[in-house]
Amino acid sequence: MARVLLSMLLILLSGTLAAGQVHVEKVRTSTSDERTRVVFDLSGEAEHQVFTLQDPHRVVIDLSGAALEGDPSVASAGLVENLRAAPRGDTDLRVVLDLEQAARVQSFMVRPNDQYGHRLVVDLYERNGERQRAPAAARVAIDRSEKRDLVVVLDAGHGGEDPGAVGPNGLREKDVVLSIARRVERLLEAEPGIRPVMVRTGDYYVPLIRRVQVSREHRADLFVSVHADAFHRPSARGASVFALSERGASSESASWLASRENRADLIGGVGNVSLNDKDDMLAQVLLDLSVTESLRSSLAAGDKVLGALGGVARLHSQRVEQAGFRVLRAPDVPSILVETGFISNPEESRLLATNDYQQRIARAIVAGVLAHLQADPPPGTYLAWRRDNPEAERRYTIAKGDTLSTIAERFGVRTAVVRQANNLNGDLIRVGQEIVIPSS
Repeated sequence: MARVLLSMLLILLSGTLAAGQVHVEKVRTSTSDERTRVVFDLSGEAEHQVFTLQDPHRVVIDLSGAALEGDPSVASAGLVENLRAAPRGDTDLRVVLDLEQAARVQSFMVRPNDQYGHRLVVDLYERNGERQRAPAAARVAIDRSEKRDLVVVLDAGHGGEDPGAVGPNGLREKDVVLSIARRVERLLEAEPGIRPVMVRTGDYYVPLIRRVQVSREHRADLFVSVHADAFHRPSARGASVFALSERGASSESASWLASRENRADLIGGVGNVSLNDKDDMLAQVLLDLSVTESLRSSLAAGDKVLGALGGVARLHSQRVEQAGFRVLRAPDVPSILVETGFISNPEESRLLATNDYQQRIARAIVAGVLAHLQADPPPGTYLAWRRDNPEAERRYTIAKGDTLSTIAERFGVRTAVVRQANNLNGDLIRVGQEIVIPSS
């Protein structure tokens, strides 16, 4: 259980710091369903060692050639009860984290990006695995009855320590894509037979391999990763849709973007840093083996979403591009990555910051997703049952942002028919109102 840490005065070294000594400028904490994270903002790169102690449970972090600077404070953190620090010898620093229970520890250095300087990241996972991975009994139970829902997993890129791309106006990719993904989630929740699942619901980082695992644990019918990346040319603009490529990128920008996204795993504690988990390693090998069928479906879904995006936004490419994004590598889950625009483009960055444009993008994504899922729904799903029983009455609850025309378009009927079936004199509808959708 998360406990609030007391803001505490960390020891300030007296006298002049040695030349070349690294300063610990700030200590930050965050929590997610996966882990507790402690981040040390450093003035430069430093060697470190981490080990654990028991009775009571502690994590000890030794930083070579380091000292504390100023009066950093810490916020609440799930597994961490207290934080202590003191000089170790003449040049080093020792930090002790008092824990509420035993934990598995991973640590790694992160090089500077657009927002932060050098950082030491220490991730703490419960040893019973509850924070790192839900036990099998607690995983989502998929309804395998005749009318099961189709599951769409929504992945808002980046998060936490990884802000993603940053626009010229300071707009951060992680914030924009989470907002758009949430809008997509709300729209899909209003659709009969569709169950959206968010990979992350707040500002925390989820490793790329974990994003793939979430889609497989939920037995997703479609995985949609939402991004708003940057390019080295500020003139680059427009929305794009990507699917996995087994043989390299289909364009210069696709290759560059894939490389940038895959490098983000270093921040999540994988990539160059071992996860020390053979099951994950084996899973990654399996993810790279059988992609042919899911790739076919991914390209079909991407084509529908791209077509819908073309109705509300300028397109960077007129076809679904392909690149080696790790986040798309689920062999049994059709997966696409939606590039909502280039945050490095000043005009597009201003658009992406507005609620209206985010909603338009979200609606386009939903329209494309529904067009794909409704075209050939898997047997045993509600959408397949609807297709085979067109005479059955359909009911729809009005959600925020709905209009009568968009609802009619979504269900493939004329607005006048919907209006007549519900005895409406005009197009005025209200949130929460239930209407009948005629079969034709």
